[in-house]
Amino acid sequence: MQPEEIKQLIEANLNQTEAWVEGDGSHFTALVISPLFANQSRIERQKMVYNTVEKQLLNGTLHALSVKTFTPTEWEALEVPQDENV
Repeated sequence: MQPEEIKQLIEANLNQTEAWVEGDGSHFTALVISPLFANQSRIERQKMVYNTVEKQLLNGTLHALSVKTFTPTEWEALEVPQDENV
């Protein structure tokens, strides 16, 4: 699989979601931002993402996927303001 294919599966199956996926064709890392993650535990969030690629995981098309999830508010809080005088 290609990273773009995984990105499309995640975004198509989780409304209002943005995903970025990197990988080497076998092992992938996904960064997923969605308001659907609000009030969900980390495990529940990961299950939501894994459910979007369950078929590919079960048939071996996708070997390994590491997932990092954030709500839009959590993601914005991680952004560090840039000092314009630097």
